[in-house]
Amino acid sequence: MATDLMEIDDSLYSRQRYVLGDSAMHQMAQSSVFLSGMGGLGVEIAKNIVLAGVKVVTLHDTKQCETWDLGSNFFIRKEDVLSQRRRVEAVCPRVAELNPYVHVDMSSSALDDNTDLGFLRRYQCVILTEARLSLQKRVNEFCHSQQPPIRFISCDVYGICARVFCDFGEEFEVFDPTGEEPKEVFIQSITQDNPGVVTCMDNQPHGLQTGQSVVFREVGGMVELNGTSRQVSVLSSHSFAIGDTSQLQPYTHGGFFVMVKTPKMYRFETLERQLCDPRVLTPDFSKPEAPLQIHAGMLALDTFQEQHSRLPNTGCLQDAEVLLKLTEEVNAALKSKVSFTLVRCLSRTARGILPPLAAAVGGLASQEVLKAITGKFAPLQQWVGCGAIGCEMLKNFALLGIGLAKSSGEVDPDLIEKSNLNRQFLFRPHHIQKPKSTTAAEATRDINPDLQVEAHLNKVCPATENIYNDSFYSSLNLVVTALDNVEARRYVDSRCVSNQRPLLDSGTMGTKGHTEIIVPNLTESYNSHRDPPEEEIPFCTLKSFPSVIEHTIQWARDKFESAFVHKPSMYSSFWQTHSSAEVVLQRMQAGESLEGSFQVIKLLSRQPTQWDQCVAIARLKFEKYFKRKALQLLHSFPLDTRLKDGSLFWQSPKRPPTPLEFDLKDSLHFAFIVSTARLFAGIYNIPYSERDLSEEAITRILADVKIPEYRPSEKCIETDETAKKPDQIKMPLSSEEERDAIAHLEQAIATDRVTPERLRMSPLQFEKDDDSNGHMDFVASASSLRAIMYSIEPADRLKTKRIAGKIIPAIATATAAVAGLVALELIKVVGGFGFESHKNCFFNLAIPVVVLTEPAAVKQTLIRNNIYYTIWDCWTVFGHEDFTLSDFMNAVREKYGIEPTMVVHGVKMLYVPVMPGHSKRLKLTMHKLIKPSVDRRYVDLTVSFAPEADGDEDLPGPPVRYYFSPDGETP
Repeated sequence: MATDLMEIDDSLYSRQRYVLGDSAMHQMAQSSVFLSGMGGLGVEIAKNIVLAGVKVVTLHDTKQCETWDLGSNFFIRKEDVLSQRRRVEAVCPRVAELNPYVHVDMSSSALDDNTDLGFLRRYQCVILTEARLSLQKRVNEFCHSQQPPIRFISCDVYGICARVFCDFGEEFEVFDPTGEEPKEVFIQSITQDNPGVVTCMDNQPHGLQTGQSVVFREVGGMVELNGTSRQVSVLSSHSFAIGDTSQLQPYTHGGFFVMVKTPKMYRFETLERQLCDPRVLTPDFSKPEAPLQIHAGMLALDTFQEQHSRLPNTGCLQDAEVLLKLTEEVNAALKSKVSFTLVRCLSRTARGILPPLAAAVGGLASQEVLKAITGKFAPLQQWVGCGAIGCEMLKNFALLGIGLAKSSGEVDPDLIEKSNLNRQFLFRPHHIQKPKSTTAAEATRDINPDLQVEAHLNKVCPATENIYNDSFYSSLNLVVTALDNVEARRYVDSRCVSNQRPLLDSGTMGTKGHTEIIVPNLTESYNSHRDPPEEEIPFCTLKSFPSVIEHTIQWARDKFESAFVHKPSMYSSFWQTHSSAEVVLQRMQAGESLEGSFQVIKLLSRQPTQWDQCVAIARLKFEKYFKRKALQLLHSFPLDTRLKDGSLFWQSPKRPPTPLEFDLKDSLHFAFIVSTARLFAGIYNIPYSERDLSEEAITRILADVKIPEYRPSEKCIETDETAKKPDQIKMPLSSEEERDAIAHLEQAIATDRVTPERLRMSPLQFEKDDDSNGHMDFVASASSLRAIMYSIEPADRLKTKRIAGKIIPAIATATAAVAGLVALELIKVVGGFGFESHKNCFFNLAIPVVVLTEPAAVKQTLIRNNIYYTIWDCWTVFGHEDFTLSDFMNAVREKYGIEPTMVVHGVKMLYVPVMPGHSKRLKLTMHKLIKPSVDRRYVDLTVSFAPEADGDEDLPGPPVRYYFSPDGETP
C-alpha cells in the first residue's frame, strides 16, 4: 500500500480488504509497530503483521541463532546457526520479503530495566515476547502513560502453555466491534403504540441486541420513521420495540431496517493491576478453571526466571517442585486451585516451544495488533491463556519433523495468484502462475531439509480414483484438508472412512475459523452431519422482482454466464456434432427435432462480424434490460394492481421498476456499452483497438443505431417463488419457431454466411481478478443499472466483486491460528491419544471468542441380537472366481450371525427376493453379476438383513466389502 497515494493494491490485498475494510487498511498503512523477541512466537507475529500491510515493523532481538531455533523458527536455517548470526539478522530480510509495501528494520540494542524507553514513542503498538515479567511491567507502564497511549501486547509460549495480554489504554474506541455486515431486514408490521413494536417479515431473525440502533427506509404509511434512527429493545428473535409511535401515522406496508454500527469504548488496566485480578477469556467451557490455572502457572514461571535467571530444566523433579511451591503462593492470591499435573508438565516442557501452539497464539496475538492500530473489532480483555491450514500446516509439519520417515504428499492443482501472497507466506512474487503444491513443497524443504514431501497437481475427486486409490490412502497415516467447499470435504471424508484413515479438516472465513477432528472408531465423520443447504434466490425474484443488491449482482452474473459462457459453448458443441449446415437443414425440413437447433440458428442469424455491430448489440441490450423490462412489468402489473386479498401487488419486498433513459454521458451507461461490446467481440473473435473504446468512437457508432419502437407483450410473467428456471434447450418448439429456424438457416446458407469461422465461438471463463478483461466491468455496471432501475442502493465494485466471484474473505491471522490448532490435534492423533483428549475448535478473532469442544462420539447402531455397527465398520467376505451369490449370502450369515435379505451394488440391485427372476441369480457367480474391471480388487455392497419378526422392515447394516480373490489381491 503506497502511503503517499493511499491506494490499496487490490491484486494483493483483495481477500483481506473484505475482512478489514478500506478505512482500517489505510490506518494500518500509517502505523509503526515494535516487536521484540525473534523466537518461534515472535516470528509468527512478524509474519502475520507484515503480510497484513502495516507501514513500519521494527524487529528487536539480542540473541544468537542456536540449534533449537531450527525447531521453532521457520526463518532460521542451519547455516545461520553455524555462522553464529544474530537471530534478528537472519530473520529480518526473510520477513521483509513477504510484503514490498512494508518497511522492516531491525534492532539488537539492549532492552532491559535500564533502557531509556523514549524511543518507543514513535510506535503505535509495542509487542513483547520472551521478555521477563519485570520488563513487561516497565514497558507497559510507559506505554499506558503516554498521550495517546501506545497499545501494548505481551505474549509467551512456554512448552505446553501460552498466554496473551493486551492493554490499549484507559479509553480505547472501537468503531466496528464485530465486523459483521449489517443486513437489510424487511418489515411485516409496525404497531401505532407506546412502545411501537416492529415485526420482521416471514419471522426472519433480526439478529439485534437491546441497546443497538436501527435506521428505517421505505416504510409505507408511518413515513416519519424513514431515515431516522431508533434504539431497540428486543422482544423476540423476530420482533422488537422502538419507543413511542402512537403519534405517528399508521403503518400501511413495506419498508426495511438496517442496524446502525455504533462505536464502543473499551477500558484497560495495566499489567501490574491485572496480575492478581485478571479478566480472562475461557476457551473450553468444560474446563472453566483452566485459564486461571494456566495464568497462575505462568506467573510462577515468571518468578522462577526472576529468581534463577533460567527456565526449569527438562525433566528435573527438583525444579518441578520449586515451580509447584511458587504456583501455590500465586494461587493463594488468585483464590484458584493448583493443577499439579499442569504445573509439572509446564516445568518439564518450558524450555521447548511447540510450533503449532506458537502458530495458534501468534495468529490470535497478531489480530490484536491489527485491532490496536485500526480500532476495528473488539479487543481481547485482557488475557487469554491456553494449554495445549494449507501452507501454514506444511510449515508446522516441517518444524515438528512430520514426514521424515517416508514421503508425505501435498495435493493442490491450483496456480499461485498475487492475492495468495497476502496470506500464504511460502510464496513470493516470482512464484505467481506456478503450481501451489510444487512451490509449497520446495519452500517447506527450506524450513526442514530432511522433510520428505511429494507434490501432486491432480484434483482429488472420483475421476482420479485410479491415482488416489485405496493403496494410496493405505500408505498414509492421516489426511489433512484445507478445502474451500463442502462437496470436496464430503468426498475426501468418504474416502477416509472407507480406508479407516484419520481426517483433520479446517477452514476459515475472514476472522472466523474452525477445525474438525475425525478419528476412526472414536468420532463421527464429516458426512455424519449435514449443513443446511445455501438458500437459492427464487427464479422469479432474480428475473423480475429483485429487492436487495445481492439479487441484482446475481442477475448480472447469470447474464454473463448465459451470453458469454453457456451460449457460445452450446453453439460450438452443436456444430462439432453436426458439422454440415446443409445436413442440419435437410434433417429439420424432414421434421426431425435437433436439440438446441433453434437457439443455435438464432445465434448464427444474428452473428456480428465487426466491432460496430458489437456496440449496436450492447446498445440494444441496454434498451432490453433497463427500459423495456421495466415498461413490460408496469404494463403487466400497473402500480395500482391489487392481489385477491386487496393488498397492493407492488409492496415490500417487491419494488416497482423505473425505466432508464439511455444517456451516453452517464459513466455507468458508457461502462455497460463498452464492456458488453468487448465481451461480444471476445466470443465472436472480432478485433478492436483502444481507440474503438473511446467515447468519441462509441458516440459515432451509436448515432447510426436504430432503436425499434417498444410494443408491450401479453406474455405471462412468473410470480411463483417456488417455480424453477425453465430449460430453454429442452422446451418443445412451436411450429412457428421451427419454420423461422428453417427460414433463417436457408437464408444463411444462400448468402454464404455458413463458413467454418462463423460456426465457431469462443466461450469466456469468468475471471474476477483480471481488471483488464472487462468481466467485472460488465457485472458491476449491469448490476448497478438494474439496482437503480429498482431503487436499490448500488454496491461499489469491491462488494460486487466479492458477491459475483463468491470470494471467501481471508486474513493471515486466522489462517495461522487454524493451522496451529490442526497441527496440535495431529500430534494427539499420531500419539494415539484417547477420545477425551481431542478437541474441535471454533473461533472468531474479531470478537474475540475461542470455543473448544469434544468431537461427536461415534454412534453405535443396533442391527439385532446384540449385533452393532458404526460408520467405521466394514464387514468383509473373500471370494474366488466361482464364488456364487448364494455362497456370498452364506458367508455373511456364517461370519456375522445374521441372515442377508437384499444385496445392492451402487444403484444396481443384485438380489431382491420379491423381484421376478432374482431367485435364479443365487446360482450366478459374483463375477458375472458385478462385472468388475480387470484391476478391481473388491466392491462395497449394501446388504439388508432379516428382521426379528415377519412383516417388519429389513434391517440396515454396514457395507460388506466383497474381495474377488481369497487373498484380497487383484484376481
